[in-house]
Amino acid sequence: MVQVRAVTVALATTALLVTAGCSSGGRPEPAGPSVSAGTGSTPSRSAPARSAAPEETPPAKGSVKVLRTVTEGLDTPWGLAPLPGSGLLVSSRDKGTITRIDEKTGGKTLLGEVPGVAPAGEGGLLGIALSPDYASDHMIYAYLTTASDNRIVRMLYDERKPSGEQLGAPDTVFKGIPKGVIHNGGRIAFGPDRMLYAGTGETGDRGLAQDKESLGGKILRMTPEGEPAPGNPFPDSVVYSYGHRNVQGLAWDGRQRLWASEFGQDTWDELNQIKPGDNYGWPVVEGIGHDPKYHDPVARWHTDEASPSGIAYAEGSIWMAALKGQRLWRIPLNGVKASAAPESFLKGEYGRLRTVVSAGGDKLWLTTSETDGRGTPVKGDDRLLELEVG
Repeated sequence: MVQVRAVTVALATTALLVTAGCSSGGRPEPAGPSVSAGTGSTPSRSAPARSAAPEETPPAKGSVKVLRTVTEGLDTPWGLAPLPGSGLLVSSRDKGTITRIDEKTGGKTLLGEVPGVAPAGEGGLLGIALSPDYASDHMIYAYLTTASDNRIVRMLYDERKPSGEQLGAPDTVFKGIPKGVIHNGGRIAFGPDRMLYAGTGETGDRGLAQDKESLGGKILRMTPEGEPAPGNPFPDSVVYSYGHRNVQGLAWDGRQRLWASEFGQDTWDELNQIKPGDNYGWPVVEGIGHDPKYHDPVARWHTDEASPSGIAYAEGSIWMAALKGQRLWRIPLNGVKASAAPESFLKGEYGRLRTVVSAGGDKLWLTTSETDGRGTPVKGDDRLLELEVG
């Protein structure tokens, strides 16, 4: 039985479901995406040593080619996890199910329904990730909303069993993350260090983001068993960074640096380079604050251009899926800075874009999000696409 680490937090409630890039009170700023001149952060407490070899900077202009629609007819797809060898797992936020997709034929096999999921608003069955020891333990991790909280569970996947019966009973790895109708975060991923990272939201309760005792509005880092990971910046805590509004994208670049996408309010969405223990400003700062107490974003967008969810790293750039913006953003990197202005692709062609993950080399997997209650579903509903990028 997995040890449960319970954390008591106050659950924020809200009576109003608002649109992505939600709420009011924005301040006037110049239009269009922008990049920051520097990181604007305090020195990292535990930044790993970096190679002295120079990093290759990608071209200022990139490219995206949609190779094919792998499958369609998906229902509120949220998490996406490529399996070793072949196949991809996709979670359904509202149905609470995990399905395997054959990337060659587009065929679907239902693994099963995850017990305890209580979908409402932006909550439900969200991110999924494979155990770092998946080859031997066949464990799937999932971030889900229950009747009382958001939590992370893990389940055995046995593909030898009949369709619909392939998921074992979930063991709770970590619980007590605050839930809300909005801003539940939900992205999970295992890092190069084999530790489990989770992006959380502040549920609409702004004060949680700056409260280091709360799990809301944070990036968490823990062992696969749900304990605070060795080297975390705060003693006996899973909190890795704070001052976030709603983190839904996590990815590592070629130098194993962590990046995260974040929903702003009415003014600026963000791409951040994450350093342990840093404060990313919400709700004091939205976008670039030029205040050394807060880590400024590497790039920012107005919410109608982005409202970002998943991100992936490929070909020297971060690729960011935009929901309200209905496009895929490319942010070319030079170290911890953007080497050129962000560039958008697929604007309006496939509607809301939720999750993007690396398919190796110059290929990406991308899911749409038209059935999440804020899109306009057309024939085929949501789909999985294969892209070639450069």
